[in-house]
Amino acid sequence: MVRILVVEDETTVATAVARGLRAEGFDVDVAVNGDDGLWMAQEGAYDAIVLDLMLPKRNGYLVCRELRAAD
Repeated sequence: MVRILVVEDETTVATAVARGLRAEGFDVDVAVNGDDGLWMAQEGAYDAIVLDLMLPKRNGYLVCRELRAAD
């Protein structure tokens, strides 16, 4: 099964995106801030990440930069 991490601080948007992806058969986890998103991405085995740019605690640019640096 394809696992997707959605990192989005707007609850209604995160819920809608997750619901749509689940309806298409994906396994979806949601993080509501950059710190949690980074931790989940590093600890989990995700096939894709849907990453908002304007996040509390750590913005999406920093999350992406740290994930790329960690390979």
